[in-house]
Amino acid sequence: MQNLQKIFPKYSIALGALFLLTVFYLVVRGNTVEVESGEVRYRELVQAIYATGFVEANSVARLSSEYSGTVDFVGAREGESVRKGQKILSFQSPRPVFAVSEARAALAEQRAVLKDAELSYSRKSNLFREGAVSRQDVDGAEKSMAQAEAMLRQREFRLKMVEDDLGKLTVRAPFAGILTLQDVKKGDYVSAGTVVATVVDTTDYVISVEVDELDVPRVRIGQKAVIAFDSWPERRFSSVVSRVVPMTDRVTKTSKVYLSPRESVDLIQEGMTATANIVYNVKPKVLLVRKGSVFKESGGSFVWSVVEGRLKKQPIATGASDLAFVEVLEGLGEGDRVAFVPEERFREGMEVRSGAAASNDAPNE
Repeated sequence: MQNLQKIFPKYSIALGALFLLTVFYLVVRGNTVEVESGEVRYRELVQAIYATGFVEANSVARLSSEYSGTVDFVGAREGESVRKGQKILSFQSPRPVFAVSEARAALAEQRAVLKDAELSYSRKSNLFREGAVSRQDVDGAEKSMAQAEAMLRQREFRLKMVEDDLGKLTVRAPFAGILTLQDVKKGDYVSAGTVVATVVDTTDYVISVEVDELDVPRVRIGQKAVIAFDSWPERRFSSVVSRVVPMTDRVTKTSKVYLSPRESVDLIQEGMTATANIVYNVKPKVLLVRKGSVFKESGGSFVWSVVEGRLKKQPIATGASDLAFVEVLEGLGEGDRVAFVPEERFREGMEVRSGAAASNDAPNE
């Protein structure tokens, strides 16, 4: 019994020490967090309006048949290049052919009538000088000649009109480009008014984007924009605002804005999807922090800064921003380190466990 009394106090002391060590470890462990952080730095801030849209050609000709008829010639097909004035299609149609034949016969007849009227006027003029006919006869012959001349001019005009109509049986390219539509074949019957070919000028594209009505007041002609196409997401192309349509769609609440590329873009095609960032303000040197680092509390803005290895809840004043970063007006200086993601478990004075620190990179670096 005496031996147990001597041994028990020793075990009590050891258990108590172990308990205190455990509590101390838990307390210290619970007051330490691993934080991904980065330094606040001065960078350029580019404010831009994000918009989406499509590629459009400035010059598009949708060619249709003026008359119903059968295709008798095919000069180019869909996807092929055409020259200005090149014959793409021609049709056989009896109506304009008959009209030309009829107009030519009428013109020839009227030329004969005029010739007879001129001879009659000349003959009666000579007879009048000899006293063989009256002035009234001469005046009548002159009037008949003038009427024949007027009718001749009408029939010449009529012939020109029907010959122009005959020319409409041939479809020609109004400018050089690519055929994006032409799928009729020789022997096909085409009704009047049917679109038979579309020519696109591939050297002159614009990008049509929809801009939210809240952003439209910031858009001005001549502003720079950066364009990306879904087909080449890794590439960027420079452009400028060339047109702003002063009308807002009632359903989408957007206005149409046209962007003109500042460089030749051979890879794009009409209808491709594009995204654009229209730059409306550039600040060359401002202190930037990631938007995700800032949190709101009691109407103010804060970040968790890392000072001498511990967390500090730092109030800041913010200014302009873009999609990823916000300007810091007060509360931080260049080189200060802040947590990228504020967490609910963060508390003032928590020790920051050393780990891989990320950089607080800003755009345009």
